[in-house]
Amino acid sequence: QVQLVESGGGLVQAGGSLRLSCAASGSTFNNIAMGWFRQAPGKEREFVATISGGAGSTYYADSVKGRFTISRDNARSTVYLQMSSLKPEDTAVYYCACRRLILPSKFEHDYSVWGQGTQVTVSS
Repeated sequence: QVQLVESGGGLVQAGGSLRLSCAASGSTFNNIAMGWFRQAPGKEREFVATISGGAGSTYYADSVKGRFTISRDNARSTVYLQMSSLKPEDTAVYYCACRRLILPSKFEHDYSVWGQGTQVTVSS
């Protein structure tokens, strides 16, 4: 069973940057797609970014396109979310997730394993 552990959250001022990490264990990491989602207080969880297994094709929510970058290091079984030009509306608990297929997805129901989440707070 795959386990995911996120890290890297924290408090940052608007305009600042943070890098989230998600370390995976217990699976063949290279061939599985990974995703980042977030949930703000009082809101439903939403898609942020996804990366395919293998060559690492990426897709982003419109709200983060151009500011966030998802990447993966298969040797370290880790996926990253580099967040720049952060805004107060980016404040949320960020979750990484993996699916059993190589193809990326923006839909929560396509992911079978989730991390515990890491808090990101952006102050104005």
